[in-house]
Amino acid sequence: MGFYMNKQFAFTLIELMITVVIISILAGIAYPSYQEIVMKARRVDAKGALIGLENAMERHFTESNSYLGAGTVGGNTGAPTVFFTSSPTQGSVVYYQLTISAVTATSYSLAATPTGLQANDKCGALTLTSVGVKDIVDEANGVTVGNCW
Repeated sequence: MGFYMNKQFAFTLIELMITVVIISILAGIAYPSYQEIVMKARRVDAKGALIGLENAMERHFTESNSYLGAGTVGGNTGAPTVFFTSSPTQGSVVYYQLTISAVTATSYSLAATPTGLQANDKCGALTLTSVGVKDIVDEANGVTVGNCW
């Protein structure tokens, strides 16, 4: 006959509450950082799409000796007809709309405007001109081109 100890292998309510509080604090810190990283990744994709549209505009110029006729509005501005109209270029979710504006025979301006979940991006719309000038429009206070491009 022996002496048996009755051991319990369980957590107390206090231990569980402390664990929940620690996890909540960590999630509260990590989630906003995750959101910012996702927005930056989408912005990088939009920059790549703008550069792809820039290349398509140069191909169009090579073929027609003019930048005119590459858009949907009057053949010159609006959504591009020589490239994809949104970023990402594949898939059903659109985070940026690609547009052509200020077109002449020898110059143009391109824009990637955030939409949907990306609409509150602090950088606003990304722009790119025919001479390679990169800029931002409708950005938040204190945001510079260097922060976004």
